[in-house]
Amino acid sequence: MRRSVLLSCACLALLTAICLGAEWPGWRGPNKDGISPETAINKDWKAKPPKELWRVALSDGGHAGLAVSGGKLFIIDHQAGKDVVRAIDAATGKDAWTCPYDDKSKDNYGFSRATPLVDGGRVYTVSMMGNVLCLNEKDGKVVWQKNLVKDFGGELPGWQMACSPMIDGEKLILVPGGRAGAVLALKKDTGALIWRGGAADKPGYSTPVAATVAGKKQYVVLTSSMLQGVQASDGKALWSVSWKTQYDVNAPTPVVTGPDTVFITSGYGRGCALVKVKADGASIAWENKNIQSHFNTPLFFDGRLYGTTDPGDLVCLDAKTGDNVWRKGGFEKGGVAGVAGCVVAQVGNRGTLVLVEMAPAGYKELGRIEAFPNCHERAWSPPIVAEGKVFARDLKEVACFDIK
Repeated sequence: MRRSVLLSCACLALLTAICLGAEWPGWRGPNKDGISPETAINKDWKAKPPKELWRVALSDGGHAGLAVSGGKLFIIDHQAGKDVVRAIDAATGKDAWTCPYDDKSKDNYGFSRATPLVDGGRVYTVSMMGNVLCLNEKDGKVVWQKNLVKDFGGELPGWQMACSPMIDGEKLILVPGGRAGAVLALKKDTGALIWRGGAADKPGYSTPVAATVAGKKQYVVLTSSMLQGVQASDGKALWSVSWKTQYDVNAPTPVVTGPDTVFITSGYGRGCALVKVKADGASIAWENKNIQSHFNTPLFFDGRLYGTTDPGDLVCLDAKTGDNVWRKGGFEKGGVAGVAGCVVAQVGNRGTLVLVEMAPAGYKELGRIEAFPNCHERAWSPPIVAEGKVFARDLKEVACFDIK
Protein backbone atom coordinates (compact mmCIF):
# COMPACT_ATOMS: atom_id res chain seq x y z
CA MET A 1 0.00 0.00 0.00
CA ARG A 2 2.85 2.36 0.87
CA ARG A 3 4.42 1.75 -2.54
CA SER A 4 1.09 2.43 -4.23
CA VAL A 5 0.68 5.69 -2.33
CA LEU A 6 4.23 6.77 -3.17
CA LEU A 7 3.73 5.87 -6.83
CA SER A 8 0.45 7.78 -6.92
CA CYS A 9 2.12 10.84 -5.37
CA ALA A 10 4.98 10.65 -7.85
CA CYS A 11 2.57 10.39 -10.78
CA LEU A 12 0.55 13.31 -9.44
CA ALA A 13 3.69 15.41 -9.06
CA LEU A 14 4.76 14.55 -12.63
CA LEU A 15 1.30 15.32 -13.99
CA THR A 16 1.28 18.65 -12.14
CA ALA A 17 4.71 19.55 -13.56
CA ILE A 18 3.54 18.70 -17.08
CA CYS A 19 0.34 20.71 -16.71
CA LEU A 20 1.88 23.75 -15.03
CA GLY A 21 5.21 23.70 -16.83
CA ALA A 22 8.61 24.58 -15.41
CA GLU A 23 9.47 27.52 -13.20
CA TRP A 24 11.94 30.31 -13.97
CA PRO A 25 13.23 31.12 -10.47
CA GLY A 26 15.91 33.67 -11.31
CA TRP A 27 18.31 35.13 -13.86
CA ARG A 28 18.62 32.83 -16.93
CA GLY A 29 16.05 30.32 -15.68
CA PRO A 30 16.10 26.97 -13.90
CA ASN A 31 19.31 25.73 -15.51
CA LYS A 32 20.93 29.19 -15.68
CA ASP A 33 21.30 28.93 -19.45
CA GLY A 34 18.37 31.06 -20.59
CA ILE A 35 16.50 27.99 -21.87
CA SER A 36 13.25 26.62 -20.42
CA PRO A 37 12.97 22.82 -20.11
CA GLU A 38 9.33 22.95 -21.22
CA THR A 39 8.44 21.11 -24.41
CA ALA A 40 4.64 21.19 -24.74
CA ILE A 41 4.27 24.65 -26.26
CA ASN A 42 2.52 26.11 -29.27
CA LYS A 43 5.11 26.65 -32.01
CA ASP A 44 2.79 28.01 -34.67
CA TRP A 45 2.34 31.63 -33.68
CA LYS A 46 1.15 32.50 -37.18
CA ALA A 47 -1.91 30.25 -37.06
CA LYS A 48 -2.38 30.47 -33.28
CA PRO A 49 -0.95 33.68 -31.81
CA PRO A 50 -0.37 33.46 -28.04
CA LYS A 51 -3.36 34.74 -26.08
CA GLU A 52 -2.83 37.61 -23.68
CA LEU A 53 -3.77 36.58 -20.14
CA TRP A 54 -3.08 39.84 -18.31
CA ARG A 55 -0.92 42.93 -18.16
CA VAL A 56 0.07 45.06 -15.18
CA ALA A 57 1.40 48.62 -15.00
CA LEU A 58 4.97 49.28 -13.84
CA SER A 59 6.32 52.61 -12.64
CA ASP A 60 10.08 52.05 -12.44
CA GLY A 61 10.68 52.98 -16.09
CA GLY A 62 13.53 50.54 -16.25
CA HIS A 63 14.80 47.05 -16.84
CA ALA A 64 14.50 44.84 -13.74
CA GLY A 65 14.27 41.20 -14.80
CA LEU A 66 11.47 38.70 -14.17
CA ALA A 67 11.34 35.48 -12.15
CA VAL A 68 8.51 32.96 -11.70
CA SER A 69 8.21 30.42 -8.89
CA GLY A 70 5.36 28.84 -6.93
CA GLY A 71 2.73 30.41 -9.16
CA LYS A 72 4.03 33.96 -8.61
CA LEU A 73 5.91 36.44 -10.78
CA PHE A 74 8.59 38.41 -8.92
CA ILE A 75 9.89 41.80 -10.03
CA ILE A 76 11.44 44.94 -8.52
CA ASP A 77 9.33 48.04 -9.21
CA HIS A 78 9.70 51.63 -7.96
CA GLN A 79 6.84 53.53 -6.35
CA ALA A 80 6.61 56.73 -4.29
CA GLY A 81 10.37 57.13 -4.09
CA LYS A 82 11.02 53.56 -2.93
CA ASP A 83 11.98 50.31 -4.56
CA VAL A 84 9.20 47.74 -4.26
CA VAL A 85 9.63 44.00 -4.57
CA ARG A 86 6.35 42.73 -6.02
CA ALA A 87 5.00 39.19 -5.95
CA ILE A 88 2.30 38.98 -8.63
CA ASP A 89 -0.10 36.07 -9.04
CA ALA A 90 1.04 34.48 -12.30
CA ALA A 91 -2.50 33.37 -13.15
CA THR A 92 -4.35 36.66 -12.54
CA GLY A 93 -1.81 39.49 -12.56
CA LYS A 94 -2.90 40.66 -9.09
CA ASP A 95 -0.35 41.53 -6.43
CA ALA A 96 0.04 38.76 -3.84
CA TRP A 97 2.31 40.95 -1.68
CA THR A 98 4.67 43.90 -1.92
CA CYS A 99 7.79 44.85 0.02
CA PRO A 100 8.82 48.53 -0.28
CA TYR A 101 12.26 49.61 0.96
CA ASP A 102 14.39 52.74 0.90
CA ASP A 103 17.01 52.91 -1.83
CA LYS A 104 18.59 56.33 -2.21
CA SER A 105 18.86 56.09 -5.96
CA LYS A 106 17.93 58.42 -8.79
CA ASP A 107 16.43 57.52 -12.13
CA ASN A 108 19.29 56.26 -14.29
CA TYR A 109 17.62 54.43 -17.18
CA GLY A 110 15.02 53.57 -14.56
CA PHE A 111 15.81 52.09 -11.18
CA SER A 112 16.73 48.50 -10.19
CA ARG A 113 17.76 46.31 -13.12
CA ALA A 114 18.61 43.05 -11.32
CA THR A 115 16.43 39.92 -11.44
CA PRO A 116 14.98 38.48 -8.20
CA LEU A 117 16.06 34.97 -7.25
CA VAL A 118 13.73 32.48 -5.51
CA ASP A 119 15.36 29.66 -3.56
CA GLY A 120 14.28 27.54 -0.60
CA GLY A 121 11.31 29.68 0.39
CA ARG A 122 13.27 32.92 0.17
CA VAL A 123 13.43 35.73 -2.40
CA TYR A 124 16.77 37.50 -2.92
CA THR A 125 17.09 40.91 -4.60
CA VAL A 126 19.82 43.47 -5.32
CA SER A 127 19.15 47.19 -5.80
CA MET A 128 21.00 49.82 -7.83
CA MET A 129 22.70 51.12 -4.67
CA GLY A 130 23.76 47.64 -3.57
CA ASN A 131 21.00 46.85 -1.08
CA VAL A 132 20.69 43.06 -0.80
CA LEU A 133 17.42 41.76 0.60
CA CYS A 134 16.41 38.27 1.67
CA LEU A 135 12.62 38.04 1.90
CA ASN A 136 10.15 35.39 2.95
CA GLU A 137 8.61 34.00 -0.25
CA LYS A 138 5.13 33.63 1.29
CA ASP A 139 4.58 37.14 2.60
CA GLY A 140 7.55 39.34 1.61
CA LYS A 141 8.76 39.91 5.17
CA VAL A 142 12.45 40.83 5.44
CA VAL A 143 14.61 37.97 6.75
CA TRP A 144 17.92 39.83 6.51
CA GLN A 145 19.41 42.81 4.67
CA LYS A 146 22.94 43.93 3.72
CA ASN A 147 24.52 46.65 1.59
CA LEU A 148 27.36 45.80 -0.78
CA VAL A 149 29.02 49.20 -0.40
CA LYS A 150 28.48 49.97 3.29
CA ASP A 151 28.94 46.45 4.67
CA PHE A 152 31.55 45.05 2.28
CA GLY A 153 33.40 48.02 0.77
CA GLY A 154 32.00 47.48 -2.71
CA GLU A 155 32.14 50.05 -5.50
CA LEU A 156 29.22 51.48 -7.45
CA PRO A 157 29.89 51.47 -11.21
CA GLY A 158 28.71 54.34 -13.40
CA TRP A 159 25.21 52.96 -13.91
CA GLN A 160 25.06 51.48 -10.41
CA MET A 161 24.66 47.80 -9.54
CA ALA A 162 23.04 45.46 -12.06
CA CYS A 163 24.39 42.03 -11.11
CA SER A 164 21.62 39.61 -10.16
CA PRO A 165 22.05 37.32 -7.12
CA MET A 166 23.28 33.77 -7.77
CA ILE A 167 23.01 30.84 -5.35
CA ASP A 168 25.26 27.79 -5.27
CA GLY A 169 24.30 25.36 -2.52
CA GLU A 170 24.33 27.33 0.74
CA LYS A 171 26.25 30.26 -0.75
CA LEU A 172 24.80 33.49 -2.13
CA ILE A 173 27.28 34.82 -4.71
CA LEU A 174 27.47 38.57 -5.39
CA VAL A 175 29.90 40.92 -7.16
CA PRO A 176 30.48 44.12 -5.15
CA GLY A 177 33.92 44.75 -6.69
CA GLY A 178 36.76 46.31 -4.74
CA ARG A 179 40.41 45.95 -3.77
CA ALA A 180 39.72 43.09 -1.36
CA GLY A 181 38.43 40.99 -4.26
CA ALA A 182 35.58 41.49 -6.66
CA VAL A 183 33.45 38.51 -5.58
CA LEU A 184 31.57 37.81 -2.37
CA ALA A 185 30.08 34.63 -0.88
CA LEU A 186 27.50 34.98 1.89
CA LYS A 187 25.50 32.43 3.83
CA LYS A 188 22.16 32.55 2.06
CA ASP A 189 20.18 31.97 5.29
CA THR A 190 21.78 34.73 7.37
CA GLY A 191 23.82 37.02 5.12
CA ALA A 192 26.99 36.23 7.10
CA LEU A 193 30.29 36.43 5.21
CA ILE A 194 31.80 33.13 4.03
CA TRP A 195 34.62 34.54 1.92
CA ARG A 196 35.70 37.54 -0.15
CA GLY A 197 37.81 36.68 -3.17
CA GLY A 198 38.63 36.80 -6.83
CA ALA A 199 40.93 39.32 -8.47
CA ALA A 200 40.56 42.97 -7.44
CA ASP A 201 38.45 44.90 -9.96
CA LYS A 202 35.49 47.20 -10.17
CA PRO A 203 32.17 45.41 -10.64
CA GLY A 204 30.79 45.06 -14.11
CA TYR A 205 27.06 44.68 -14.75
CA SER A 206 27.24 40.94 -15.33
CA THR A 207 25.91 38.05 -13.24
CA PRO A 208 28.40 35.25 -12.45
CA VAL A 209 27.88 31.64 -13.46
CA ALA A 210 28.84 28.50 -11.51
CA ALA A 211 30.57 25.79 -13.52
CA THR A 212 33.30 23.19 -13.52
CA VAL A 213 35.89 24.54 -15.95
CA ALA A 214 39.22 22.86 -16.68
CA GLY A 215 38.38 20.37 -13.95
CA LYS A 216 37.76 22.91 -11.15
CA LYS A 217 34.46 24.04 -9.61
CA GLN A 218 34.44 27.81 -9.91
CA TYR A 219 32.50 31.00 -10.49
CA VAL A 220 33.13 32.62 -13.86
CA VAL A 221 32.73 36.37 -13.54
CA LEU A 222 32.90 39.24 -16.04
CA THR A 223 33.97 42.29 -14.04
CA SER A 224 34.68 45.81 -15.33
CA SER A 225 37.97 44.99 -17.09
CA MET A 226 38.41 41.22 -17.10
CA LEU A 227 36.94 37.75 -17.22
CA GLN A 228 38.01 35.80 -14.18
CA GLY A 229 37.65 32.40 -12.56
CA VAL A 230 37.13 32.22 -8.79
CA GLN A 231 37.49 28.98 -6.85
CA ALA A 232 34.08 28.07 -5.41
CA SER A 233 35.34 26.62 -2.15
CA ASP A 234 37.36 29.57 -0.85
CA GLY A 235 37.30 32.47 -3.34
CA LYS A 236 40.86 31.98 -4.58
CA ALA A 237 41.57 33.78 -7.85
CA LEU A 238 42.32 31.05 -10.40
CA TRP A 239 42.83 32.88 -13.68
CA SER A 240 41.88 36.03 -15.59
CA VAL A 241 41.83 37.44 -19.11
CA SER A 242 41.80 41.16 -19.84
CA TRP A 243 38.52 42.35 -21.42
CA LYS A 244 38.24 46.13 -21.45
CA THR A 245 35.20 47.86 -22.88
CA GLN A 246 34.29 51.51 -23.30
CA TYR A 247 32.73 52.94 -20.10
CA ASP A 248 33.56 49.62 -18.36
CA VAL A 249 30.24 48.17 -19.57
CA ASN A 250 30.74 44.43 -19.35
CA ALA A 251 27.15 43.28 -18.86
CA PRO A 252 26.24 39.94 -20.52
CA THR A 253 26.73 36.79 -18.47
CA PRO A 254 29.64 34.54 -19.51
CA VAL A 255 28.48 31.41 -21.36
CA VAL A 256 30.33 28.17 -20.63
CA THR A 257 30.39 26.30 -23.96
CA GLY A 258 32.59 23.32 -23.09
CA PRO A 259 34.69 21.70 -20.36
CA ASP A 260 37.37 24.37 -20.79
CA THR A 261 35.83 27.15 -22.91
CA VAL A 262 33.87 30.31 -22.04
CA PHE A 263 32.19 32.73 -24.46
CA ILE A 264 31.99 36.45 -23.63
CA THR A 265 30.60 39.47 -25.44
CA SER A 266 30.25 43.22 -24.84
CA GLY A 267 28.91 46.22 -26.74
CA TYR A 268 30.36 49.61 -27.71
CA GLY A 269 32.14 47.89 -30.60
CA ARG A 270 34.06 45.51 -28.31
CA GLY A 271 32.78 42.27 -29.87
CA CYS A 272 33.05 38.72 -28.57
CA ALA A 273 35.62 36.03 -27.78
CA LEU A 274 36.06 32.41 -26.84
CA VAL A 275 38.33 31.99 -23.83
CA LYS A 276 40.30 28.77 -23.39
CA VAL A 277 40.93 27.87 -19.74
CA LYS A 278 43.79 25.63 -18.61
CA ALA A 279 45.02 24.52 -15.22
CA ASP A 280 47.72 27.21 -15.28
CA GLY A 281 45.79 30.11 -16.82
CA ALA A 282 43.58 31.23 -19.69
CA SER A 283 43.88 32.85 -23.10
CA ILE A 284 41.65 34.00 -25.95
CA ALA A 285 41.15 31.30 -28.61
CA TRP A 286 39.37 33.57 -31.08
CA GLU A 287 37.93 37.09 -31.08
CA ASN A 288 35.75 39.04 -33.52
CA LYS A 289 32.83 41.47 -33.73
CA ASN A 290 30.12 39.08 -34.97
CA ILE A 291 28.27 39.50 -31.67
CA GLN A 292 28.52 42.83 -29.86
CA SER A 293 25.86 42.48 -27.20
CA HIS A 294 25.33 45.61 -25.14
CA PHE A 295 23.87 43.70 -22.18
CA ASN A 296 21.78 40.70 -23.24
CA THR A 297 23.26 37.20 -22.99
CA PRO A 298 23.05 34.78 -25.96
CA LEU A 299 21.74 31.22 -25.74
CA PHE A 300 24.03 28.25 -26.28
CA PHE A 301 22.31 25.33 -28.01
CA ASP A 302 23.72 22.41 -30.01
CA GLY A 303 27.12 24.03 -30.57
CA ARG A 304 25.78 27.42 -31.60
CA LEU A 305 25.05 30.76 -29.94
CA TYR A 306 21.81 32.68 -30.55
CA GLY A 307 21.57 36.29 -29.44
CA THR A 308 21.12 39.91 -30.36
CA THR A 309 23.95 42.20 -31.36
CA ASP A 310 24.45 45.87 -32.13
CA PRO A 311 23.33 47.36 -34.46
CA GLY A 312 20.18 45.25 -34.00
CA ASP A 313 20.55 41.79 -35.51
CA LEU A 314 19.51 38.39 -34.22
CA VAL A 315 22.56 36.18 -34.82
CA CYS A 316 23.36 32.48 -34.97
CA LEU A 317 27.08 32.00 -34.35
CA ASP A 318 29.28 28.90 -34.46
CA ALA A 319 30.67 28.69 -30.91
CA LYS A 320 33.87 26.85 -31.88
CA THR A 321 34.97 29.12 -34.71
CA GLY A 322 33.13 32.39 -34.11
CA ASP A 323 31.82 32.36 -37.68
CA ASN A 324 28.38 33.71 -38.56
CA VAL A 325 25.88 30.97 -39.39
CA TRP A 326 23.05 33.41 -40.10
CA ARG A 327 21.83 36.82 -39.00
CA LYS A 328 18.58 38.78 -39.31
CA GLY A 329 18.04 42.49 -38.73
CA GLY A 330 15.26 44.30 -36.90
CA PHE A 331 15.75 43.23 -33.26
CA GLU A 332 17.53 46.27 -31.78
CA LYS A 333 18.85 45.49 -28.24
CA GLY A 334 16.11 43.05 -27.19
CA GLY A 335 16.71 39.95 -25.13
CA VAL A 336 16.14 36.26 -25.84
CA ALA A 337 14.89 33.12 -24.11
CA GLY A 338 14.92 29.55 -25.39
CA VAL A 339 12.20 26.88 -25.28
CA ALA A 340 11.52 23.63 -27.17
CA GLY A 341 14.16 24.28 -29.83
CA CYS A 342 13.03 27.87 -30.41
CA VAL A 343 14.17 31.38 -29.55
CA VAL A 344 11.66 33.81 -28.09
CA ALA A 345 13.22 37.14 -29.05
CA GLN A 346 11.94 40.56 -28.08
CA VAL A 347 12.40 43.53 -30.41
CA GLY A 348 14.13 46.03 -28.16
CA ASN A 349 12.56 49.27 -29.41
CA ARG A 350 9.04 47.94 -30.02
CA GLY A 351 8.43 45.13 -27.53
CA THR A 352 7.37 42.71 -30.27
CA LEU A 353 7.81 39.03 -29.33
CA VAL A 354 9.12 36.84 -32.16
CA LEU A 355 9.34 33.03 -32.22
CA VAL A 356 12.30 31.77 -34.25
CA GLU A 357 13.49 28.22 -34.86
CA MET A 358 16.81 27.53 -33.13
CA ALA A 359 18.52 25.80 -36.06
CA PRO A 360 21.55 26.43 -38.31
CA ALA A 361 19.76 26.09 -41.66
CA GLY A 362 18.78 29.76 -41.67
CA TYR A 363 16.47 32.27 -40.06
CA LYS A 364 13.01 30.71 -39.81
CA GLU A 365 10.34 32.81 -38.13
CA LEU A 366 7.38 30.93 -36.64
CA GLY A 367 5.29 34.00 -35.87
CA ARG A 368 5.21 37.21 -33.85
CA ILE A 369 2.88 39.22 -31.62
CA GLU A 370 2.80 42.91 -30.82
CA ALA A 371 3.11 42.39 -27.07
CA PHE A 372 3.39 46.09 -26.25
CA PRO A 373 1.51 48.13 -28.89
CA ASN A 374 2.27 51.41 -27.09
CA CYS A 375 5.99 50.72 -26.68
CA HIS A 376 8.09 53.29 -28.50
CA GLU A 377 11.27 53.00 -26.46
CA ARG A 378 13.23 50.37 -24.59
CA ALA A 379 12.10 46.79 -24.02
CA TRP A 380 15.55 45.53 -23.16
CA SER A 381 14.95 42.95 -20.42
CA PRO A 382 14.79 39.41 -21.81
CA PRO A 383 11.43 37.61 -21.86
CA ILE A 384 11.08 34.46 -19.78
CA VAL A 385 9.14 31.20 -20.25
CA ALA A 386 7.47 29.55 -17.26
CA GLU A 387 4.35 27.52 -16.48
CA GLY A 388 3.35 27.37 -20.13
CA LYS A 389 3.47 31.16 -20.47
CA VAL A 390 5.73 33.90 -21.81
CA PHE A 391 6.27 36.86 -19.49
CA ALA A 392 7.78 40.06 -20.86
CA ARG A 393 8.11 43.72 -19.97
CA ASP A 394 8.81 47.14 -21.40
CA LEU A 395 9.27 50.44 -19.54
CA LYS A 396 5.65 50.69 -18.43
CA GLU A 397 4.10 47.22 -18.26
CA VAL A 398 4.66 43.53 -17.64
CA ALA A 399 2.47 41.17 -19.68
CA CYS A 400 1.70 37.47 -19.68
CA PHE A 401 0.82 35.32 -22.73
CA ASP A 402 -0.35 31.71 -22.98
CA ILE A 403 1.90 29.59 -25.24
CA LYS A 404 0.45 26.16 -24.53
